[in-house]
Amino acid sequence: MDLGILEINYLYAAATIIFGVLLALIARTVVRWLETKAGETDTQLDDIIIAAIGTPAQVAIVAVSLYIALKYFGVVPENLQWILDPRYVTSFYIIIGAWIISSFLHDIVAIYGHKLADKSEGDWDDRLIELLELVIKYVIWFAALMLILSVFEVDITPFLAGAGIAGLAVALAAQDIISNFFGGALITVDKPFKVGDRIKVDDFYGDVTHIGPRSTRLKTLEYQIVTIPNNKITTNIIVNYSMPDPKIKMTIPVSVAYGSDIDKVTKILYEVVDDAVKNTEYFLADPEPRVFFIEFGASELKFIIRVWSKAYNTPDEVKDAINRRVNARFAEEGIEIPFQQIDIHMRT
Repeated sequence: MDLGILEINYLYAAATIIFGVLLALIARTVVRWLETKAGETDTQLDDIIIAAIGTPAQVAIVAVSLYIALKYFGVVPENLQWILDPRYVTSFYIIIGAWIISSFLHDIVAIYGHKLADKSEGDWDDRLIELLELVIKYVIWFAALMLILSVFEVDITPFLAGAGIAGLAVALAAQDIISNFFGGALITVDKPFKVGDRIKVDDFYGDVTHIGPRSTRLKTLEYQIVTIPNNKITTNIIVNYSMPDPKIKMTIPVSVAYGSDIDKVTKILYEVVDDAVKNTEYFLADPEPRVFFIEFGASELKFIIRVWSKAYNTPDEVKDAINRRVNARFAEEGIEIPFQQIDIHMRT
């Protein structure tokens, strides 16, 4: 090629590249203007679209101008002609497409997903959104890589098989994590309890302090934290003492000695309960307390007092309020509280 023509071609190529850069700068200005206008609308979808397309489009403009400059003005040496292979152009388009799709779907999940997650209690759905954001990126870019390899006629079957085996291995290794994760989702959706409720799961009894994607934490009455995997909770019987309301029926046993007047004892116990209801803060007057004579014991006559406590978390206070009054009244009335005794009859 004549030296003068080559120099002109270099000038044309340089001008093409400069034009592409200027066009990209103009596109950047337009994108910023569109971002400002999109920020004034109520929906965020236009913001997401502009954010997804804006930067890749500017990169594409510069890349296309560079390709035109190199391909059509004969400035590439013979030993570098491979860079003009159409497969590289196709691969570039795949990368730009993956970039746009990945950004678009990521922002859709991040913005709208977190909006939905903020409306629910607990943080399992926030963790789910974060997981989806990560999965979307990996899946799209993995698909883009497979397409590029296929463009270059590389057999992608081993990669797909390896990805399947790897996915299966990860799924098997993480089955407990996945089980606990979906257990947390079921707890959030089904709502058998919420943070602050007092529950019993298996042999564990306490107040719920945290519901996470993997586990639920209880604070026992001894102020110990018990962490229970969510899959254990969803497969166990749960007793919730806080639902549908915090009141709870309590049964308090009382025994008197044989020979005691049953009607008198019953009357005294009603008076004791009435006094406790009126003069303490622990009891409900409605439903009204009840007293029952239930059994002839080995050494005593057995009664029970059934009362309704205002709250599930004052069982000891309720028992104390009743038992103190029972003890004082029985002492005042001369009613004997029996102790364990055995009568031995000897035959002579």
